Formats: sequence, structure tokens, C-alpha cells
Amino acid sequence: MSATEAETQVATTTKKAKKLKPARKQVKPGEVEKKEAPQTGKEYNIWYNKWAGGDREDSYSNKTKSQTRCNIKRDAGLTRANTTGNKYCCLFFARGCCPYGWECEYLHMLPDENTALPDTSKDCFARDKFADYRDDMGGVGSFQRQNRTLYIGRIKETGTGAETEEVVRRHFKEWGEIEKIRVLQYRSVAFVTYKSELNAQFAKEAMACQSLDNDEILNVRWATEDPNPTSKVAEKRRLEEMGREAIQAKMDPRIVDAVRAMRALEEGVEVDEEMNEDGRETKRQRLIEDAPEAPAHEPSPPPQQEQPQPNSGILSADALEGLKYFAEIRKKNGLGSAAPPPKTAAAPPPPQGLGLGDYASDEE
Repeated sequence: MSATEAETQVATTTKKAKKLKPARKQVKPGEVEKKEAPQTGKEYNIWYNKWAGGDREDSYSNKTKSQTRCNIKRDAGLTRANTTGNKYCCLFFARGCCPYGWECEYLHMLPDENTALPDTSKDCFARDKFADYRDDMGGVGSFQRQNRTLYIGRIKETGTGAETEEVVRRHFKEWGEIEKIRVLQYRSVAFVTYKSELNAQFAKEAMACQSLDNDEILNVRWATEDPNPTSKVAEKRRLEEMGREAIQAKMDPRIVDAVRAMRALEEGVEVDEEMNEDGRETKRQRLIEDAPEAPAHEPSPPPQQEQPQPNSGILSADALEGLKYFAEIRKKNGLGSAAPPPKTAAAPPPPQGLGLGDYASDEE
């Protein structure tokens, strides 16, 4: 039994070692021939990466099928990026034509949705995003909107919509977890929505000019914003939830505990040492439950409040005494003002001494 157990342990270790194998070289240098369609334009547009001024038709009619295709199970492995800490994927690995293998400076594996990129203005291949999408919805994309949906055109439909959806899912699930797929039957169009934007970026490059089951050349572009109001509300909630989780992950737990303690003090609740995220709700419920029992435990406050009832009112006892004192003074002043009219209104008494009429008179 011990020998068999040892053999099983060796087998498991070899399996684990195979998962951490170095990345293989997908092609040999110079093996892939670069073929370009004949250009009829006179000026090269660096924004659209094509010639302008000539044929205005879509260049997809002249595109050829890609010569290589990435196989995650066979090609993924360790590179120098795993030791240097580079978090960006190799663009040529996604297209299936990286000749460097384990010597590559970029990752040869699918992007991890749980790992945040150092710069959000770049895609998973370290290419700079732009403010707006191109008119044909190709290229790197925009940093103003998180786009997880790909437009898949030029699909050759050979069955019902469900069969076409199964074919699309089988080819696109290799690049990441798919959230939903919508097929427009008889229009050769499908929309694939991934759970992570990084997987959508990888799938767009991996499936460009590839074929499904009927040797067609796919037209893979970014999808425009869904006009469905329900989808808009769901996307808004998803972004808010992601932002909330990101903020909680970045915040210091000591600051969170301090804020909860301040809120608990403002609400008049004692802070418990073991407080979870729902601590406020439980405390509020505890206050509501304890509210009707408070008078039974404290019967003394009502008589204390009834003692100052004789002097209860808006004004205090000192204020009432002061008002009484001023009322008495006002009453006294009112009696003095009711005295006889002033002396100016009464006739003056006759003089008792010598008057002007008696001066130098003959009477004694």
C-alpha cells in the first residue's frame, strides 16, 4: 500500500509540474508570411491603420483567413513575465504567432479577471485606449466605457438559432467565462458578452479573421451600447457594486472601525468589539426592541418630573417673580398718573401782599 501511495503522490506531483510548464514557441521565426491586400489609396491613415482616398468599400471583403490560431491548453505556459511581474499579455500569443515562447517578456496565458492592471487606460496587451471608438468599432477601444460585448459578423448559419449559438459558445468559451450570447438568426450576427472586459479584449484579437465550423472569415468588432433600458440598469448596478467592492478592498479596516464607532456614538449605542458589516442594523433593532421595556425598568423618573409641576410652564419661577415685581411698580406708577390735573390748568390764588393796584393809593 505504501508503494502505491508513493506512486500516486509522484503522479500528482508530475501533473502539477505539467501545469507550470514553460510556454512553447507557437511558430518559428519567418514561418508566417505576412500577406496584405492591395491598397488603392494614396494616403495612409494611422488612426484606422489603412490606406485612404481609394476604394471606400469595407476591407473585410479582401481579408484572408488567419494563418495561425492560439490554443490555450497547448500554448499557455510560463514566461519571463511571471518572474518580472509584468501583468500584460502577449498580443502575438493571442493571435497564435509568438516565436519567443518562454523567452517572451509578456504573459502567455489568459488574463486574470481578479488581477487589476497597473493602468486602466490600457488594454490587456498594454496598448493605449482612446477617448472614442473608431467609426467601424474596431481597434483597441475606448477608456470611457467598460465594454464586455463583442460583435461577431459574417457567420455562416447552417441550422437553427440554438445550433448557431452552441457553435459560437464552443469557439468563444476558450477565451474566458461567457455571461450571455445573443444570435440574430438569418442575419449572420451574434453578440458575445464576457464576464470580464479583459477576456473580451483577448477574445477579440484571438478570433479576428478566424473561422468557426464552415470556413468563414469572422468580422469581430466591439459592440455598441445596448439600448435596452433593463440592460442599462443592470450594467449600472454591476459597475456600482464593483466600485463598492474596490473601495472596501482599498480602505484601511481601522478607519472603517473608527467611522462605525463615531456613528454608533452619534446614535447612542455602545460599540461592540465584535462588529460585522451589519452591526448598525442589529443595533437599531436592539434599540427598537428595548424601547417598550424602558419604563418598566425605570419607574422613578415620572415622580421626579411631577415635583416641579407647580412651577412648570414656559417661564421659570424667578421669571414669574420678576414679572410680579414689575407689575406692582407699574401699578404704582399708574396711580400717580391718575392724580389731579397739573397746576397749569388750575387758577392761581389771589396774592395776599400789596398788589399793583394798591400801590400809592389813599386806602390804608
